[in-house]
Amino acid sequence: MRGYIFDLDGTVYLGERMIEGAAESIAKLRSRGDKVVFLSNKPIATRLSYANKLTKMGIPTGVDDVLNSSLIVARHLRKTMKPGETVYVIGEEPIREELAAHGIVCTDKSEDASVVVLSWDRQFTYDKLNALFQAALKGVPIIASNPDATCPLEDGQLPDTGTFIAALETALGKPAVVVVGKPSRIAAEAAVEHMGLDYGDCYVIGDRLETDIRMANEAGMHSVLVLTGVGTREMAERGPDRPRTILPSIAKIADL
Repeated sequence: MRGYIFDLDGTVYLGERMIEGAAESIAKLRSRGDKVVFLSNKPIATRLSYANKLTKMGIPTGVDDVLNSSLIVARHLRKTMKPGETVYVIGEEPIREELAAHGIVCTDKSEDASVVVLSWDRQFTYDKLNALFQAALKGVPIIASNPDATCPLEDGQLPDTGTFIAALETALGKPAVVVVGKPSRIAAEAAVEHMGLDYGDCYVIGDRLETDIRMANEAGMHSVLVLTGVGTREMAERGPDRPRTILPSIAKIADL
């Protein structure tokens, strides 16, 4: 039995368009007894919305088949925060809902926060950047959902959480953020534990070298780059994060 950890945006679909062959490939993996989980760094949608989207596209998916960076942030905070501590969130409603579901207490006053969660926020402002900066100056831990600089769409890309991390660390002049989404070991552990398999029995399939491929390589999993999103063959050949396998798309994943 093998485990297959699929990225979503740029790997299974682009925007509202499913990658050709994705449904058939995943159905084949499941039919032969392999385990499948979807692991997304995108924190602006709920796991239920991902499950519903995949199901409508022809890939039957339950909420428990989906892990995203919001869930990983919530689980991490549950393990590391002390009673009475609070969180200031720069992010959208889905990550706030996930934190609330895990009993994490949030505050609207950044100066009172024990931890700051930094996530993708399409209403990001200078005031939010300054609140983040002032918290970091005081030594408040900054936990980021994901490091992605952009998010791929069917007709282009959008700035993602990584742009906010870059702004903060440029102002500080030093690294200051703990990332819990891909490529962190925290995210790798979440996926592997979810499937109950060893790292060596798992494949990570994604379109980003610096997240999907790096996570797989550092954790001892099989890394598979698909060329339907951000990463290209040229980037893979000249960069530090080199996949074990490069495929044109998800369509041939069951043939590995």
